[in-house]
Amino acid sequence: MATAPNNRMARILIYFTVFSLVLFGAHFYVANTFFPDRFFYPLWQVYAFLFAATLIVLVFLQLVHKALPDKTGFAFMGMCLLKIMASVVFFVPLIKADIAAPEADVLNFFIPYFLFLTFEAISAVRLINAN
Repeated sequence: MATAPNNRMARILIYFTVFSLVLFGAHFYVANTFFPDRFFYPLWQVYAFLFAATLIVLVFLQLVHKALPDKTGFAFMGMCLLKIMASVVFFVPLIKADIAAPEADVLNFFIPYFLFLTFEAISAVRLINAN
């Protein structure tokens, strides 16, 4: 049974919002319990960036799939490239800051980054296989 595109997108956005909130809550708990006041970027900024970037990717993939379903995979790869470039720009203040050990900040960003990327990839695969 095929799902209407609008229902599919609404369902993906609901799952994405719940996924983001649960991930943020778990990360917030761990960060504040074990590493209070340790990170360069506040956690909400990391998640605001990742949420916005992933939301843009998901909406763009839906639009591409609606217009050119056979190009959805290429659109996903292109959006992944743009997202990693935006992540580098997001990290410029950290790179310029004089921080002795930025590894914790890098992990604080890239662990959720890859979890959001996994959500995008699963959504893209489901979108591609919907035909």
